[in-house]
Amino acid sequence: MPNLTLIDGSSYLYRAFHALPPLSNAKGEPTGALFGVVNMLRSTLKARPDYVAFVSDASGPTFRNVLYDKYKANRPPMPDELRAQIEPMLSIVSALGLPILRVSGVEADDVIGTLATQAHEHGIDVLISTGDKDLAQLVRPGITLINTMTNTTMDTQGVVEKFGVKPEQIIDFLSLTGDTVDNVPGVTKCGPKTAAKWLAEYGSLDGVMAHADKIGGKIGEYLREALPSLPLSRELVTIKLDVPLETTVKQLTLREHDTEALRELFTRYEFKAALKELDNAGTESPAAPAPAKTSTPAPVETTHTEAMPSVDLSGEGHYELVTRQEQLDNWLARLNDAPLIAFDTETTSIDPMLADIVGVSLSVQPGYACYIPLSHDYPGAPAQLSRDKVLNALKPILEDPRRPKVGQHAKYDMNVLSHYGIVVQGLKHDTMLESYVWNATATRHDMDSLARKYLGYETVKYEQVTGKGAKQISFSQVDLDTACRYAAEDADITLRLHHALWPLLESEPTLLKVYEEIEIPLVPVLAGMEQRGVLIDVNELRKQSQQLGKRMHELQQEAWKSAGREFNLDSPKQLQAILFDELGLPAKLKTPTGQPSTNEEALEAIADNHPLPRLILEYRGLAKLRSTYTEKLAEIVNPRTGRVHTSYHQGAVATGRISSNDPNLQNIPVRTEEGRRIRQAFIAPKDWLVMAADYSQIELRIMAHLSGDEGLVRAFQEGGDIHRATAAEVFGLAPEEVTSNQRRAAKAINFGLMYGMSAFGLARQLGVDRGEASDYMARYFTRYPGVHAFMEATRERAHRDGYVETLFGRRLYLENLTARNQALRAGAERAAVNAPMQGTAADIIKRAMISVATWLKDRDDAHMLMQVHDELVFEVRADAIDTVREEVRARMAGAAKLSVPLIVDVGVGKNWDEAH
Repeated sequence: MPNLTLIDGSSYLYRAFHALPPLSNAKGEPTGALFGVVNMLRSTLKARPDYVAFVSDASGPTFRNVLYDKYKANRPPMPDELRAQIEPMLSIVSALGLPILRVSGVEADDVIGTLATQAHEHGIDVLISTGDKDLAQLVRPGITLINTMTNTTMDTQGVVEKFGVKPEQIIDFLSLTGDTVDNVPGVTKCGPKTAAKWLAEYGSLDGVMAHADKIGGKIGEYLREALPSLPLSRELVTIKLDVPLETTVKQLTLREHDTEALRELFTRYEFKAALKELDNAGTESPAAPAPAKTSTPAPVETTHTEAMPSVDLSGEGHYELVTRQEQLDNWLARLNDAPLIAFDTETTSIDPMLADIVGVSLSVQPGYACYIPLSHDYPGAPAQLSRDKVLNALKPILEDPRRPKVGQHAKYDMNVLSHYGIVVQGLKHDTMLESYVWNATATRHDMDSLARKYLGYETVKYEQVTGKGAKQISFSQVDLDTACRYAAEDADITLRLHHALWPLLESEPTLLKVYEEIEIPLVPVLAGMEQRGVLIDVNELRKQSQQLGKRMHELQQEAWKSAGREFNLDSPKQLQAILFDELGLPAKLKTPTGQPSTNEEALEAIADNHPLPRLILEYRGLAKLRSTYTEKLAEIVNPRTGRVHTSYHQGAVATGRISSNDPNLQNIPVRTEEGRRIRQAFIAPKDWLVMAADYSQIELRIMAHLSGDEGLVRAFQEGGDIHRATAAEVFGLAPEEVTSNQRRAAKAINFGLMYGMSAFGLARQLGVDRGEASDYMARYFTRYPGVHAFMEATRERAHRDGYVETLFGRRLYLENLTARNQALRAGAERAAVNAPMQGTAADIIKRAMISVATWLKDRDDAHMLMQVHDELVFEVRADAIDTVREEVRARMAGAAKLSVPLIVDVGVGKNWDEAH
């Protein structure tokens, strides 16, 4: 049967504009929306439709504005960045050979509705490519919607699942809910659920209006108030099906591509993937299977390719509670034949090293999942399958590296399953990391946020099934039906998210490489480090805690003497009164409420005016060490292992850095004696040693490589003291003539420039006036002109593209580059300069960890325990230390090929402090 694809061009452009970062080409022309439209069009044309049209809104008012002068009056004016992309979009569409329809006096929806109706009457199947909910009213057998951004389709059943009403009720549904964006009145406070409920009960809008007096409560009052305007609302949301058109459906054929025009346009707007596809395919549109027409296909039984399913990724799921052996057997058969397995665990704790498993959820096809309860223990809980029996049955599948798997933050589940002797292998995808690599700053990367952004789906929240606060229950006490709805959804949404995010990564080869070669291989490495944990000397911590407490008491006495009276050092209010009211010190910083601030920055600003601020700062530093480390570390020793297990986070820092918590290893101070002593409590077992391997000045070396500055590269290639060499260059001296103050100034410049430090900041750090600091910086850039050129080029690239990249292609998007607030804009520019160095350093140590872990895999004489900034910490059997030291050094040094050597300092000792 012939088919017609109608592309809602206006929807394409707006959705792409708001979904993608503010990209631009080398000329500064905005390209973000264009990029999204081109990718969606490429996807649409792969289906080779018989007839096709690109329908866009014409300029000027429509008949709806005549009906209601407030129609769309609330819409803000079109952003200039979006307006500038309309004509280029139409040029690309035309060059692709697509007929373009723009009809004055009506909207694109009306043209689409008219063509869809005409095609349907002539026995032509219609696929409407859109993200507009209003077009759901057109759906019927033979007319289907497809959301190309998420690759989901919506047929009649899909409309019912998404909106709770039939397609023929959508007009009435929209009349009741109204539309704040289009300014369609509707009924105040009437949401989708209420509208669907009324229409289920009364059949139609007329039926609801006829029974308005029977609907009680405040919502009933709102309905009766809206009765006079509801006919108008219905007229505004009804799509016209009889727009006079100068063309017929059978005239809407795809012309040959204008290859030269496309090459020129794709080159101008820097669409590399589209250009590559054009060069590979010539004038032929790439072939691909046509999208399926159903939103709820039958479960897949056998397939061996990771195909993109054509289902509604935002629709309701179908979930099975597995409590019988035959059900489990059926799911095991599906898992054995599945192209990709989504898995998730439900547990008793958010700490994976303390958690007991409660149940497992699985999915092999979007929209379908199961939950296998293993240890729900509430009164009257139905019989469940044996935990050991289920896990033993799943173990061969989960441990088979040939069976691809996907998780959402899968490291957590891998750690939980490790308690039961299951070593998960074959993790091919993690949706948290897919989102993180695609755009680290677009959203948080938890499942709820990702489902909302990429699927338009609201997930069931944990608190909705377990309660909150003191009344919260363990998941093991949640009834099975409720638990199934929540847990199976997790596996289902994980698989759906993968199918939404994977095409985005595939469209960007450099990002795909970061994902496949760095982030995914790192997951089992971090999981292994977390499971191993680190041995802690609890007695040493207790001794340090007592010493810190003694010193804090001494500081308290000194502070009271300095203030002239006793007060609570932990009370900002009392400290505020003493500092600013009684001692009359200047208030350099204010709180958001306008009060004088007593935070660390504020105290540092007045520390030279009086002894008290410095005493408070020292007291606070020791108090933080005591509460965060010397006391807490002893409390969080795992009773199962006798070790402390931190949690590493891959998707938390935009630059790619790994962070950690419980405990936060990255924040242990190293500049104070007390901070360094805490590392003495990190020890090795008997006959083992702690080994620490640390990159030397890695970000400076990356700066030398990226900038290509001859002087800086030469200084690193010659070895020696880089700060002394820099001072010699800046001050025009022989290296041996450089004073300690000059070296300190050069070190401050070397590191400060990477973080965008200004002359004012350098002056404050060195304790010199601003003019002298400016002079230092000017000399530096004179001696290292390549650094200055790199920094300027990086700023320009950031403004042009909206992002900067690491050496390995990780993309670092920067908000506020176009902010009107100068301080925000300057901060974004500083971040743009630093991000390539910090991000590349993060990529290098991740690559090193993967390489080292691969080498250690079959050894039992060394274990990688911790990653802290640019350092890796190991415990090594004493008789293997020489071999391990050299192998680790070689693999870390070989993690990147730079124009300067990567130097790794390795230390060994009985504890971390000795090894560092």
